[in-house]
Amino acid sequence: QVQLIESGGGLVQAGGSLRLSCSASGRTISNLVMAWVRQGPGKEREFVARVSFSGSTTDYADSVKGRFTISRDNAKNTVYLQMNSLKPEDTAVYYCAARGYWAPSRGVIYDYWGQGTQVTVSS
Repeated sequence: QVQLIESGGGLVQAGGSLRLSCSASGRTISNLVMAWVRQGPGKEREFVARVSFSGSTTDYADSVKGRFTISRDNAKNTVYLQMNSLKPEDTAVYYCAARGYWAPSRGVIYDYWGQGTQVTVSS
């Protein structure tokens, strides 16, 4: 079992930046695809970004492409989401998630989940 704990959320003005961190414990994440998924108020969970085992491949939702960057440091068992040019519609609870394979399609089905961290973007 792996425990995922997010941190770094908070309140930021539109156009600002924020970096989220996901710290894992219990096992190495080097053989896990890591992802960020968000859920805005009154909305369904939405895929944001994912990164392959080594960090060589990334995938982003169209809504965040060019603004967000997912990265990982397997030696530190940590995953990051750098969020730039934030918009009010980015307001959501952001979850770190993981699974053991690179799926052929995006989605919100993962085996492991963090508790979430709130990101609020004011206009």
